[in-house]
Amino acid sequence: MISAKDVTKHYGATQVLRGVSLNVADGDFTVILGASGSGKSTLLNVLSGLERADGGSVQYDGLLLNDLSDKQLTAFRKREVAFIFQQYYLLPHLSVKNNVKLGAALAGNGDFEPILDAVGLRGKADAKPSSLSGGEQQRVCIARALAKQPKTLFLDEPTGALDEQTGREILDYILRLQQERRFTMVMVTHNQNIAETANTIVKMNSGKIVETVTNGAPKGAYEIGW
Repeated sequence: MISAKDVTKHYGATQVLRGVSLNVADGDFTVILGASGSGKSTLLNVLSGLERADGGSVQYDGLLLNDLSDKQLTAFRKREVAFIFQQYYLLPHLSVKNNVKLGAALAGNGDFEPILDAVGLRGKADAKPSSLSGGEQQRVCIARALAKQPKTLFLDEPTGALDEQTGREILDYILRLQQERRFTMVMVTHNQNIAETANTIVKMNSGKIVETVTNGAPKGAYEIGW
């Protein structure tokens, strides 16, 4: 379980998180929903150990992230979690296959190539990122994260750069894989439609959680509006 209690976060004089408390159960798919500037991406970064909370506490399966050194936090992220961001963060000198292999290597996963098929990149395995479209580069990021076989997958607007058809295909694949492997998934989005695919919907405004909704009937990727 991920447990945040009374978390605060500032950037300079601006307070971005204002006493946020949240629990994410193991195996749950939680969406953090809110407009731009609501604090949702900052909360994602704090929950995942990418950034430190200024106040309050964050625990991951009983491990208090506040107490970890920078080196220990890095080791934690390598071992436990994976990320899919709006930005691609691909290594430009490596092929698609080798970018994905980087994620697989962190988990000792030697059987990662089927993921290339699943996200429609088998024919691009030897291509460099500079030759790919934005949507294709995002699919490489998704494949790299999934190849790591994470216990928790954190996603920040993962389909934002994709057209509707590709976005639905990728979202469908992520949802099916999460159901099969039962890893925990936390996704940030401003899209109410995508939020309908989650088990738990956390709504944010002005750095606070204003509502938490349990979704008893999550929809599939092809059942939502876009």
